[in-house]
Amino acid sequence: MKRLFADTHAWIALADAADPAHEFSVAVRDRWIEQSGLLITTDYVADETLTLLRFRLDLDAADGLWWQAEGNSCLCWAFVNLMRAEKARALFLRYRRKPFSFTDCTSFVVMRELKLREVLTTDRNFEQAGFIALPKAAAPTRL
Repeated sequence: MKRLFADTHAWIALADAADPAHEFSVAVRDRWIEQSGLLITTDYVADETLTLLRFRLDLDAADGLWWQAEGNSCLCWAFVNLMRAEKARALFLRYRRKPFSFTDCTSFVVMRELKLREVLTTDRNFEQAGFIALPKAAAPTRL
């Protein structure tokens, strides 16, 4: 089964129809799922996404996204345990000149561990870290 990591930028774009990357993100997600693909995300990404959605749109939008994701058979959760958090902290401190958030670093750790190369995002930090960001043609998501 094909697996695609879904980052905060993707979830925001998917939830917000006014986001410049909304249509591209929906198309990539839908095509991926139609091809029996699986989306992978983390609890850290969910935390960041729900918080940003609450303030960008409203609490109902955050709650709606949660209930769409909850129990979705096309979504697999990768939880950031202590070992993954320590690896992420090491990356976070090593790349002092990169604008990587701690959540980005937890995502990088999970992606490397699960041998994932592609990520649904408009966050170019993933490309800087050596991953393939989809969709290529999307405008950056405003967070």
